[in-house]
Amino acid sequence: MTDGHLFNNILLGGRGGTNPGQLKVHAGGIAWRKQGGGKIIDVDKADIARVTWMKVPRAYQLGVRLKDGLFYKFIGFREQDVSNLTNYIQKNIGLTPEEKQLSVTGHNWGEIDINGNMLTFLVGSKQAFEVSLADVAQTQLQGKTDVYMEFHVDDTTGATEKDSLMDLSFHIPTSNTQFVGDENRPPAQVFLDTIVSLADVGSSEEPFLTFEGIAILTPRGRHSVELHLSFMRLQGLANDFKIQYASIVRLFLLPKSNQPHTFVVITLDPPIRKGQTLYPHIVIQFETEYVIEKNLLLSEELLSTRFKDRLEPSYKGLIHEVFIKTLRGISGAKVTRPGSFRSCQDGYAVKSSLKAEDGLLYPLEKGFFFLPKPPTLILHDEIDFVEFERHGAGGSSVSSHYFDLLVKLKNDQEHLFRNIQRNEYHNLFEFIKAKGMKILNLGGSQTTNGVTAALHDDDDDAVDPHLERIKNAAGDESDEEDEDFVAEKDDGGSPTDDSGEEESDATESGEEKKSSIKDSKKEATGVKAPSAKGKSRDGDEEGSKKRKPKRKKDPNAPKRAMSGFMFFSNAERENLKKGNPGMSFTDVGRALGERWKKMTAEEKDPYESMARADTKRYREAMADYKSGGPSTNVDSGASD
Repeated sequence: MTDGHLFNNILLGGRGGTNPGQLKVHAGGIAWRKQGGGKIIDVDKADIARVTWMKVPRAYQLGVRLKDGLFYKFIGFREQDVSNLTNYIQKNIGLTPEEKQLSVTGHNWGEIDINGNMLTFLVGSKQAFEVSLADVAQTQLQGKTDVYMEFHVDDTTGATEKDSLMDLSFHIPTSNTQFVGDENRPPAQVFLDTIVSLADVGSSEEPFLTFEGIAILTPRGRHSVELHLSFMRLQGLANDFKIQYASIVRLFLLPKSNQPHTFVVITLDPPIRKGQTLYPHIVIQFETEYVIEKNLLLSEELLSTRFKDRLEPSYKGLIHEVFIKTLRGISGAKVTRPGSFRSCQDGYAVKSSLKAEDGLLYPLEKGFFFLPKPPTLILHDEIDFVEFERHGAGGSSVSSHYFDLLVKLKNDQEHLFRNIQRNEYHNLFEFIKAKGMKILNLGGSQTTNGVTAALHDDDDDAVDPHLERIKNAAGDESDEEDEDFVAEKDDGGSPTDDSGEEESDATESGEEKKSSIKDSKKEATGVKAPSAKGKSRDGDEEGSKKRKPKRKKDPNAPKRAMSGFMFFSNAERENLKKGNPGMSFTDVGRALGERWKKMTAEEKDPYESMARADTKRYREAMADYKSGGPSTNVDSGASD
């Protein structure tokens, strides 16, 4: 390959576990990207100090040591890859990979090799294990012959592995010839001093910058944020997290619209763990106008060498800007700010809700970010299509002022952002359209007019499933009873008749309402009603003067024709209820309505054919009924 070698399913090894990804070795260096997106490692060939090969169980491991002491292990190569990649690295990177052997004897007695900040334990010239001295939190001498080392607790480790190296102890006898000492300074002390100088334990324990009392929304609580040389620490009353800078994938700086706060989001890979919950995003909220001045507790040597052009000796400015600049300087992570999108109020986000949580949806240049809870990042590359949905179809006029945005991912996962104000539609639609994303409207077409009509036409001639369900279920429109309602055998009236009159009672004056209730009670005591829902209201004459009494339906009149949606509902209602036993009647109707909306014309055709046949049946039956139907007793429940 002229542009390099590409390898899939290569694992990145380390204390943070093993993550599969894609590795590319090219003329300019080595690049690795986590499978499915996320962490990216890009190493320039000028920064590589050493390359090694090692045979590990079922594969080969490529070790890459950098000049600044970092060490990467890439696992998953085949035997035939070793020779091909060795020749390529020699020719294009200018280094000859060394071959190392792994000790599998299990012996714990051997020699120590320290190269840079990597400590390797050798058994018979073969490597038993290696650790990075940059991960050492503290070390001390126990007795005269033992050296104890404790490692930083990386809270991102628990996301991928159950076990993590916490401490290690070395026994160095007084007869050791590798670390030569004397009576006052035994070999173990010489080894300890070597570890301390390389691990820089003393300075790494103290933070060089601290932000006190910071409000963290996810995971919730107030914390002190400490920036150390090798890790970041979030210290609160109940929680204490230590995060390696290598785990920080990206930083987001997102102001809240028309509010005195700004979000700073730290995206991690792997995420931190609290109990059984993983947190891939740390959401911090700063006061936007709060100004601070901070001096970094770093030596001039570090600032001029390791952090040259990355950190300054002191900072003064808005707190979120100081925080983002210093964290970017120490971690090297990139910062994402709001893009070109503006809401109708000239903000960077639109108000919406996700999973019953209210928040802000930020349309960014390469994705959508919902904050603060649950923090949800959706990259544009992951999206299959988006769909604008009218909120509360068939409902009140209040709900018509909002719409929902459905985001369908390529992995079939869906995110529904609800309750977005209608006046945000135009800007949001134009932004999504400009990004080239596939847009569907309620009918499934991808035209702009179709989407606009779905959201803005309140008098749409198209069938509204929810409205159809309500109309067909009402007693004054159809004699058909819903399957969920079981009427008593001697029920002589429609179950919906009473409910309509009860609502009318609520509009009367207080005296009329009291009189109506009183007369109703008297009538109920004098005549036993067939059922609670079918009792007579003949005695309530005064209370009904202001409204026209309802005419009772002829029980011999033919049933009204059913719509295609009603035939569909009758066919699918039981199946839906069996699959969702706890679903309420309202939710069942809503779910059926949503399914009917998304059906194609071909899928609706069988039910529409049944509706046309039923309409024909109704018209013929109604003609016979009007021409010569038998006389019926309309007031069948009463006697003269």
